[in-house]
This record gives sequence, structure tokens and C-alpha cells, in this order.
Amino acid sequence: MDIILGLVDENLDMVRNTLDKIKELSPESLTVHTLAVKRTSKLKENLEDYELAQYEEMVKMINLAMEYATDMGLNPYYMYRQKHMLGNLENIGYAKEGYECIYNMQIMEEKQSNYALGAGSITKFVYPDEDRIERVENVKNVEQYIDRVDEMIRRKYEEVEKNAK
Repeated sequence: MDIILGLVDENLDMVRNTLDKIKELSPESLTVHTLAVKRTSKLKENLEDYELAQYEEMVKMINLAMEYATDMGLNPYYMYRQKHMLGNLENIGYAKEGYECIYNMQIMEEKQSNYALGAGSITKFVYPDEDRIERVENVKNVEQYIDRVDEMIRRKYEEVEKNAK
């Protein structure tokens, strides 16, 4: 289960309410994300129209989530940061023992290739022996993606072929 903290107009009481509901569900894992305002997002374009949590409030939200995770028997097992996160904070994955997601750890540490489909997605080919990562990006515009889908597929296929020899 995943939650994002720091959403527009969100406060500590709202986060507590969300965490109470999550606790009732007793998930095997919980990833606590901090809102990252992407530079090309509508939110970023209109940021002055919205109230976002400040650093101190974000820290309280994250600490509350950590307390709930601990109460639910979830332990932190991975952490990562993204650009433009509120308060320059982090995302933390929690899980019950034996339910840690290997995929999450591999992807966050960029140890595993990741094949992505759709407009704006990025496929990453990881070459650990060469300490190298190749990114193959899809166009972001949906109409362009549809018009150029064969090109997007071909570019990924070429990267696979180049390294299958």
C-alpha cells in the first residue's frame, strides 16, 4: 500500500485519519511518499494558488507515519529521494518481515532493468558489469506517443538487440 504525504490542503489530522484506515487493513507493506512537485505539472504552474505543507508539518506527518508503521509491525527496508520533494525529505518503504519487495530495492538501487510502456515513461537498461545505465525515453505527449508507438518500440528493441550479442 502506498500513501503520499503533503497533498494540497492536507494536514496532520487528515494523515492520522488515513493511517487509522490503513491500520484497520493491516497491510504487509506500506510505502510513505513525500509529495514531489514535478517541474512540468499543472500544480507547479499554479503553485501560488495552493497551500502545501511546510517543512515542520511534513516532518510531523512522516514521523506519524513511522509511528503507525512501527505499531503495525512494519520495518523500514528502503528509502529513496526524488527531485522537488517537499522539504527535501524522502520516501520510505516499510514491510512486515518476509514481505520486503525485492523489486523495489533493485529498482531504487538501479540494479535491475525496468521496461516501461506509455507516454512519458522511461525504460532503463542496467549493465552492472559495465557500471552503466541506458535510458530509452518515450515521448510525453499522448497523441505523439500514439503516432510514434512503432518508433518507441523499435528504440527499445534496438537496445535489447545491441546487448544480446
